[in-house]
Amino acid sequence: MRFVLTDEQREFARSLDALLRAADTPGVLRAWAAGDHGPGRALWRRLGDAGVFALAVPEAYGGVGPLPVEAAVACVELGRYAVPGPVAETLAAGVLLAGAGGPAAKEWLPGIASGAAVVSLRLPGHGPYALDADAADAVFTVDGDGLRRAPGPGELSVSADPARRLFRPGPGGEPVAGGRAVEAASRAAGDWASFATAALALGCGEELLRATVAYVKQRRQFGVAVGSFQAVKHRLADTLLGLEFARPLLYGAAVELTEELSGGPAGAGSPEPGARVGSGTGPAEGPPGSGLGTGRGAGSLGAGSGTGPLGAGAAVAAAKAAAGEAGYAAARTALQLHGAIGYTEELDLAWWLRRARPLRDAWGTPSACRARVLAG
Repeated sequence: MRFVLTDEQREFARSLDALLRAADTPGVLRAWAAGDHGPGRALWRRLGDAGVFALAVPEAYGGVGPLPVEAAVACVELGRYAVPGPVAETLAAGVLLAGAGGPAAKEWLPGIASGAAVVSLRLPGHGPYALDADAADAVFTVDGDGLRRAPGPGELSVSADPARRLFRPGPGGEPVAGGRAVEAASRAAGDWASFATAALALGCGEELLRATVAYVKQRRQFGVAVGSFQAVKHRLADTLLGLEFARPLLYGAAVELTEELSGGPAGAGSPEPGARVGSGTGPAEGPPGSGLGTGRGAGSLGAGSGTGPLGAGAAVAAAKAAAGEAGYAAARTALQLHGAIGYTEELDLAWWLRRARPLRDAWGTPSACRARVLAG
């Protein structure tokens, strides 16, 4: 199957690229890591104005979603610029609260959609931490079939990335919702958090590769650019292949999530190889060099567009394993080819290097994701 981004989806990606290029994200990252959330919150609001967080919020609450394909497009861009804050968690909170319903959904979802609210999550089966809980307006935790709002950020733990601050929310808190609806919403939210993190990891890896290619073109040894050495070329080619193999899995997971939302059987009626998905009319290409996209026109998919036998959860796990490991491999390549300068504090690249491994392991380690794929 061939995925094709529509004109609107590619324009959305370009608009986010322009917004983030002008935002000085390395400066925002440094401030965020130092505990100054002001620049990050200002950027968050601009992203909300661009419609990023509305992609996970239903129209009834002021959003435009859930739109998994567009969410993937957005998160790849945010990962490329290493936007700080609980991006995946806020998107997943939109899914969680919409599924749980009740007063909390009416209270928080409009703010999430507009970018006015920053939310973090702790879900069962995904570790004890809530990302950037000190910067969040609310931290929601799920325990069994009970959804609560945590009483505070909790205890700060050490993180490999100083701009990804991990907190252990304490017990108790205000009950928000309960019952089977919370259990189902929690599972869906976990899939969305893993899916968004996969897209962030892919974008992070792409930026690491771009920066490394640029560096080896200008760094010289023995009178020539080190990028001309065959061993360097092979390492970069392997890194590119890992990222490009992860990309279709990410968009395939987006299609499966869309099928799940529409109530259709994922994997049923799959089109023939080379067929386009949906009714989009954009050129048959995705991000530069990928040959991929999601022909999802006007926010909907054509009938029978499943990508294979995997359900949405397993498809998301496959995407997360591939994107997480590809992003981390890109970080290892970048560090080796930059040499000692690569991990110096003065070089902006260090922020992407330190982000790749936490993104690989957050919301599903590679081993956990592979086990889920094997379990179907």
